[in-house]
Amino acid sequence: MSAKGTEPAFVIVTGMSGAGRSTAAKALEDLGWFVIDNLPPGLLFSLAEEAGRVKLAADKVAAVVDVRSLAFTTDMNAAIEELEGRGVAVRVVFLEAGDDGLVRRFENVRRPHPLQGEGRLVDGIARERGLLREVRANADLVLDTSSLNVHELRRKIVAFFGGDDRPGLRVNVVSFGYKYGLPVDADLVVDCRFLPNPHWVPELRPMNGLDAPVRDYVLNQPGAKEFLDAYEEVLGVIAAGYTREGKSYVTLAVGCTGGKHRSVAVSEQIGGRLRDRSMEVQVSHRDVGRE
Repeated sequence: MSAKGTEPAFVIVTGMSGAGRSTAAKALEDLGWFVIDNLPPGLLFSLAEEAGRVKLAADKVAAVVDVRSLAFTTDMNAAIEELEGRGVAVRVVFLEAGDDGLVRRFENVRRPHPLQGEGRLVDGIARERGLLREVRANADLVLDTSSLNVHELRRKIVAFFGGDDRPGLRVNVVSFGYKYGLPVDADLVVDCRFLPNPHWVPELRPMNGLDAPVRDYVLNQPGAKEFLDAYEEVLGVIAAGYTREGKSYVTLAVGCTGGKHRSVAVSEQIGGRLRDRSMEVQVSHRDVGRE
């Protein structure tokens, strides 16, 4: 297996029921990974050991683990400690989604939540979220699938695990509007509301931060360049620390009031600067077109 900090050789896919674990597993399979679904945490080391013995799928092995395993969090933590103690590079991917989205998905397929018992669907979701809190907190990559369809989730998995050999941190930069809420999968948050809002400029209001007039307006404001220069340096320090700690993926959320003008322009600038530092970067704009 590969050393920690390089391309992961063993991935654990877990998270909320209905958040897209099966889609993620199929995407990994299509990328040539050997994937086992619904594996009890206690068998993770046995799987890794067997994979190493027979060299399954060029050492790219993934296991999908859900909350129905007894003593889930204890088993998971113990299994990961055993794997890492034996020199196996492990990455945990946690798939997240908001309660409203999960309810809709379960209602669409007309299935009960695995933990709701005799209660309501929302009771099962709440119980699962509580049981998975520690797993989510320790995950290497948290993906919020609330606004993603299966194709978009697949593209994200391919982007993270597509197998290129470029070193360094993989960064997902996402712009958002504070009035729509923070992205739940954000590792770092940047607030652009200190810059004047193009919304109050009539000719700029219909545009967004991808349009040159808005971009130029935002980036030419006092403090904009100084902020970008300073934050680029801060991100360089953070990225180096993440890499030393074995964290391979980070989501940077950039916010303004509506997620249309300032955050979009600043996200594009940050993304470009990080690419210049040889980081692999995806830039997306969550709330553009939402108003």
